[in-house]
Amino acid sequence: MGEEPRYRRVLLKLSGEALMGSKSFGLDEVKVSQIAGELAEVHRLGTQVAIVIGGGNIIRGVTASSRGLDRVTGDHMGMLATVINALALQDALEKVGVPTRVQTAIEIRAVAEPLIRRRAIRHLEKGRVVIFAAGTGNPYFTTDSAAALRANEIHADVLLKATKVEGVYTADPRKDPSARLLPEVTYQQMLERDLRIMDASAISLCRDNELPILIFDMTVPGNIGRVVKGERVGSIVRRELAAG
Repeated sequence: MGEEPRYRRVLLKLSGEALMGSKSFGLDEVKVSQIAGELAEVHRLGTQVAIVIGGGNIIRGVTASSRGLDRVTGDHMGMLATVINALALQDALEKVGVPTRVQTAIEIRAVAEPLIRRRAIRHLEKGRVVIFAAGTGNPYFTTDSAAALRANEIHADVLLKATKVEGVYTADPRKDPSARLLPEVTYQQMLERDLRIMDASAISLCRDNELPILIFDMTVPGNIGRVVKGERVGSIVRRELAAG
């Protein structure tokens, strides 16, 4: 990648499922290494990279609570799952020469730094990748909301939402063959049409602070780099559609 990056600082939202690869549960070391390799290429461009990671490959608080577990307990278990994923990704990144720090919203000082916004920004300025784990540290909030919050806190240029689909569609393309990809969409359209690729609180937070969201297919190799370089990949969510 020899091109100049379009974005100076990005926050990438990664789901826990992205780390599963072909497995039905847990971590696929090959997939984690592949993601780390792509992030290393972005890091070499000079873009500052922060990551919020989910824990759905291990446990989801909402799912656990639907089976009888207390919701708050389930959400705390989910937060701890994100710490496991963050440590795995940190290890993979450092193996390819990328200095990395994990910060957690729940203090676990033996394995990671506590979340300190100014320290996180300083790490980014020094060329370290920062992985934010444990969501917001509060139950009832998704890691999408955590991603929107952290992206605003570190003054990211864009929130990158990695998914398993190409971008935002008019309907679920897996259920509706007539669904169309929307290269551009406004925050308000996302909320009014109930396009559930991100939760409403995350979209609202980005709207209120005019932080663009770029939604793209993580399963296509090289897409993270293409997005950072400004290529037309996926769907962008912002306040107004581009003229023309």
